[in-house]
Amino acid sequence: MFLSWGGNEFQRRGAEQLNALLPVVVRRAEGTDGCMEEEDLRERDAGGDQTNMGGARLWMALNEEELYLVKWRGFPESDNTWEPKRNLKCPKLMKQFHRDLEQELRRHKRRCTPKRLDKEVASYLVQKAKLRQILQRWEAHLNQTRNHPGRIFVLNEVDFEGPPKNFTYINNYKVGQGIVLDEMAVGCECKNCLEEPINGCCPGASLHRMAYNDKGQVRIRPGQPIYECNSRCSCSLDCPNRVVQKGIQFDLCIFKTENGRGWGVRTLQHIKKNTFIMEYVGEIITTDEAERRGHVYDRQGSTYLFDLDYVEDVYTVDAAHHGNISHFVNHSCNPNLQVYNVFIDNIDERLPRIALFSTRAIRAGEELTFDYKMQIDPVDTESTKMDSSFSLAGLPSSPKKRIRVECRCGSDSCRKYLF
Repeated sequence: MFLSWGGNEFQRRGAEQLNALLPVVVRRAEGTDGCMEEEDLRERDAGGDQTNMGGARLWMALNEEELYLVKWRGFPESDNTWEPKRNLKCPKLMKQFHRDLEQELRRHKRRCTPKRLDKEVASYLVQKAKLRQILQRWEAHLNQTRNHPGRIFVLNEVDFEGPPKNFTYINNYKVGQGIVLDEMAVGCECKNCLEEPINGCCPGASLHRMAYNDKGQVRIRPGQPIYECNSRCSCSLDCPNRVVQKGIQFDLCIFKTENGRGWGVRTLQHIKKNTFIMEYVGEIITTDEAERRGHVYDRQGSTYLFDLDYVEDVYTVDAAHHGNISHFVNHSCNPNLQVYNVFIDNIDERLPRIALFSTRAIRAGEELTFDYKMQIDPVDTESTKMDSSFSLAGLPSSPKKRIRVECRCGSDSCRKYLF
C-alpha cells in the first residue's frame, strides 16, 4: 500500500485499504529529487481548530503543501479525510508520527524520506500507531484499577505485541475455591511502635524483631518473616511498621525487552537499597490444583506459580491470569530484588504475602528482576521456614527430568538455565 505522484498530482492505490490505515507518512516537495531532510515540527504548530483526532495519519506533499490522511476520533475510518497541515492542531501527534517514521527509516538505513512510502514502511507505521493506541488504553485501564500511589506506564518499541490476553490486574490476593483467610485476632497497643514498642509490638507477639528502620527500609535477613501492624492495632496509619500494606510507591513501566525475554518492568524513579517495591500477587490455589495447572503451563513454556511454603507446602500463588505488575518482572541470576514473607491481617503462616524489596540502590530506568531460583542464606536460622527456591509447581523435582529453560538475563554470573 503506498502513495505515488504523477507530475503535480498523486494517485491513491488501494484506496479502501488506505482508508483503513491509521498512521503513515510520505513527503516530496515539487521540484525536488524526492530526498528531503525532515523539518523540525516542534516550532511549527498548525492553524485550525480540528484537534479531536485519533492520532494517526497518512502524510504527503502536493505542490509543496503537506497533506495528512486523518482518522477522526469518534468517527469510522470511512470518514477519514485528507487535510493540509495548516488545519491541524496536534503538535504532539505530529512529533510522534515523524519520530516513528525516522525510526523506521533508520532501521532500513535510509537517511532521508523517499519519494513514496513503500508498503513495508507504511505497514510498520500503521501497526505502530494502532499498537500505541491499544497500549495507551491498557495503560489507562491499569491506572484506573490500581489502588497504589505508584503509576504504571506501558511501552513497546520492539515489536507489535499488545497487552497479554486473559490477564486481569488485581491489587490483592484472589482467594481460590475452598480457601479461607483468617483475619488477625489482635493488634498492638503501641503509640510509637518503633521507639516504644509494647511487648515487642506485632513482631514481638510472634517472637520476632521489628523488620524496618525509621525510613521504612527492611533491616532483617531474607528468610526472616515480617510482621506489620494491622487493622486492629492502636497505632496510626503513619506507623513505620506499615510498609507493604501501603502498596507500590514508585512509578514503574511495563516494557517489551529486546532480547526475547518478553515483557519486563523498569523503575522510572531512583530506589534506595532495602526498599519495598511490590508484592507478588495472584490467585491462591491448593498445591493439588497447582500441580494440575503446572502441567498445562509447562506445555505453554511459561509459568507464574509461586509456592507458599513458609511453614508447609499447602498453597500456591498463580499469577498467570490474575496478578499485578509483578506478573511482568523477569528473572536474573544477579537480581536487584529479594523476596520476603509478610504477615499483616492474616495469622495463617501457610498464607504469607510475598513482598519484593530492593537488594541495592536501583537507578531510574533500570529493569527490576528477582532470582526465580533464589537461595536463602543458610546461616540464617529462619531459612528452614522459607523454601530455598522460587518453585515451579508441576515441574518434576528430579534434575534429570526437569524441563530445561534457557536463561537470557545476561549477567556475568548467569547460570545459563532458569530451571
